[in-house]
Amino acid sequence: MTTPANDTITMFGAEWCRDCRRTKAQLDGLGLEYTYIDLEAEPAAADVAKDISGRTNIPVVVYPDASHQVEPSNADVEAKLRELSLI
Repeated sequence: MTTPANDTITMFGAEWCRDCRRTKAQLDGLGLEYTYIDLEAEPAAADVAKDISGRTNIPVVVYPDASHQVEPSNADVEAKLRELSLI
């Protein structure tokens, strides 16, 4: 079972999810290292994402400070990355 690492960004998502593709493109565009967990390839990881967020919505983005965001806007992600001095 894949669980988030403490020292990196972890994103739970799926290719069919428009918000997931948008957030993934944002992280890629910023050149950030992150772990992407494809819920289609690892269906059991959906339970991990749900345990983290308390919801079934994706993407779930987990940050190195153990905080998370569910279906974040690009502005939400950018603000969090700035708060953590990652960008």
